Amino acid sequence: MSSVKKSAERLIKKYPNRRLYDTQTSSYITLSDVKQLVLDADDFTVVDAKSSEDLTRAILLQIILEEEANGVPMFSSSVLSQIIRYYGHAMQGMMGSYLEKNVQAFTDIQHKFTSNAAGAIEGKPFSPEMWTQFMNVQGPMMQGMMNNYIDQSKNLFIQMQEQMQSQSKAMFGVFPFPGMTPPPTDKK
Repeated sequence: MSSVKKSAERLIKKYPNRRLYDTQTSSYITLSDVKQLVLDADDFTVVDAKSSEDLTRAILLQIILEEEANGVPMFSSSVLSQIIRYYGHAMQGMMGSYLEKNVQAFTDIQHKFTSNAAGAIEGKPFSPEMWTQFMNVQGPMMQGMMNNYIDQSKNLFIQMQEQMQSQSKAMFGVFPFPGMTPPPTDKK
């Protein structure tokens, strides 16, 4: 019995001339190639060739920037402005976690939908009629999944608010605000 072992994480080096070198294939690659690695769900890390600093996030952000500049953008100016406002804000860490969990929940829903769609077509071309039939059957299920997504999102937001309230009480509880009872003090 042999077990298939996934290859080690791919290492990509970025050189000062802005070229990316894939150490697995021993060749230079482009941002489009890195985007394809993401689409293929291949694990990789991008490091600076001289300092070994991890540049993976910077490269991913560069890919997002290119995608936003071409075609139909995913983020409106309003959403981008809101995201920028959270940098340096006390809620920055919680907002990052909130967005990450919501994207994961949406990805899970998408995966369920596509796996159900794949089972429905059974090797046949997916015609508009088949799509209509599929949606008629899947409509209630999709509505349920979207309701779950909305509920998860609402619960995450409520958790964030509760954490903020408790942190605010802990920080400002020592000040004598009207209507707040001061914390107990230990006097011996």
